[in-house]
Amino acid sequence: MTKTSDQDKKNNPEATGLRKGLTSYGDSGFSLFLRKAFIKGAGYSDIALDRPVIGIANTGSAFNPCHGNMPQLIEAVKRGVMLAGGLPMDFPTISIHESFASPTSMYLRNLMSMDTEEMIRAQPMDAVILIGGCDKTVPAQLMGAASAGIPAIQLVTGSMLTGSHRSERVGACTDCRRFWGKYRADEIDHDEINAVNSQLVASVGTCSVMGTASTMACVTEALGMMLPGGASPPAVTADRIRIAERTGATAVAMAINGLTPDKIMTPKAFENALRVLLAIGGSTNGIIHLTAIAGRMGIVLELDRLDAIGRETPVLIDLKPSGQYYMEDFHASGGMHALLRELKPLMHMDTLTVTGRTLGEELDIAGPGFPQSVIRPFTSPIYPQGGIAVLRGNLAPSGAIIKQSAADANLMEHEGRAVVFENIEDMALRIDDDALDVNADDVLVLKNIGPTGASMPEAGYLPIPKKLARAGVKDMVRISDGRMSGTAGGTIVLHVTPESAIGGPLAYVKNGDRIRLSVKERSINLLVSDAELVQRIRENPIVRPTAERGYRHLFLKTVTQADKGVDFDFLRPVDAKPENKPEE
Repeated sequence: MTKTSDQDKKNNPEATGLRKGLTSYGDSGFSLFLRKAFIKGAGYSDIALDRPVIGIANTGSAFNPCHGNMPQLIEAVKRGVMLAGGLPMDFPTISIHESFASPTSMYLRNLMSMDTEEMIRAQPMDAVILIGGCDKTVPAQLMGAASAGIPAIQLVTGSMLTGSHRSERVGACTDCRRFWGKYRADEIDHDEINAVNSQLVASVGTCSVMGTASTMACVTEALGMMLPGGASPPAVTADRIRIAERTGATAVAMAINGLTPDKIMTPKAFENALRVLLAIGGSTNGIIHLTAIAGRMGIVLELDRLDAIGRETPVLIDLKPSGQYYMEDFHASGGMHALLRELKPLMHMDTLTVTGRTLGEELDIAGPGFPQSVIRPFTSPIYPQGGIAVLRGNLAPSGAIIKQSAADANLMEHEGRAVVFENIEDMALRIDDDALDVNADDVLVLKNIGPTGASMPEAGYLPIPKKLARAGVKDMVRISDGRMSGTAGGTIVLHVTPESAIGGPLAYVKNGDRIRLSVKERSINLLVSDAELVQRIRENPIVRPTAERGYRHLFLKTVTQADKGVDFDFLRPVDAKPENKPEE
């Protein structure tokens, strides 16, 4: 090792391995010398240190049971890296679990993306393997990797197994909501709700239905950023471990070949991802996440294009909450390969994947399918259009969405009286009050739960008022500027934009106003005159939430609206162009 050659490596932007991103000491030769001295203290040899370095983002946490198989996955990934001639180096990042993040996991997604990006930049690695699973971790990692720009590949932890309650198959978390609804309606007692609580999550892993975690796994495979066949294996299976080993080996090949995210995550690839999102009856959260990831690449995803794709893309997966089965059934039925065979005429098969082959080539390698009933033929869908529809109107000038495949068909064309809750606290205080003036034909409206108002929690799934639940009411039209879990269903309008906390029309809805929803016409309207709305705006000026310090200050100052992905405005590339969008 000579000072001159080390200096040359430092000055060379193509530097690899431990020579990448040397710490600034004013002497690059000394920087490498010191780096090697410390890493050798961990027992590494010069032979090992001369190999391509493959970083492994470790999101294991005692607070994250969805990532409970992280040690096994890391072991398998390292094995794959070493078999392919690389040096695996795992490093920790933020880990977010949906049920263990206050005030909401969405509040921390951008922070995790920044952590991921900066750790990739700061540490020497030729490629990075991103191991995530729970809802916000996969999008956060892809956002960070998109910005960092080095070869990257996603590995998900996989779904949990299903449990059994009194001979009924159950799984998180659509069944969580179903049984909680029964408990609120006094259909089951305290002992039974406690009993089912121990069966809903039968193993480590992500939710066993087509919630946000499973949705992001499927769309990531469609995007090309995951090994083909990597989305569906459950967490505790040998299939999942084998995928992890192959992921490690693939990362080494990506490092050698320089296969960076910009070559994979193209406008066509994002259109493929959107089509899969719609065909699987995927989580509404997937729209926000894909928009944010695309935004990091300078690619614009527009709601109108999503809706156009949805009109020609049926729901083909018979999984909860749109259907009846679970992720382990999807895997046993052929997983994404089986779905892509049905969608092939609508997909861009020439997009690149992490293997270096195209989506079409990978589908050919997978071979023909086999008879099964979970993934429907294109001619016999679960739902005739895509699972998500885009709504516009004077209540949502910049758009709103509804998961039509999981809604009540009888409520898709509906007009009703608004029952308004000003915020989460107001809803919690009054929703179960027997004195609440509400009936089944009303429209429940929850304000101030958008990105700025409350960090966009999954509170858009407003509970049915207890007195109506006891009377047998199972669904109502509900509207908010927040999100709902991908595991949830119902006639629920979400992501109303602009949000109420920054002065969107939703802020000015009053009790007793009439609201009209028409999914057929793709509209959501407040039935008051323009003059009346202008007067309300004049009489009720909005004061935007602020914070004096810390991450919350940064969040409130820079977060974008739902139609822009709820990312921070300064994290998008400065040269992003509106015309850079998927083809029509």
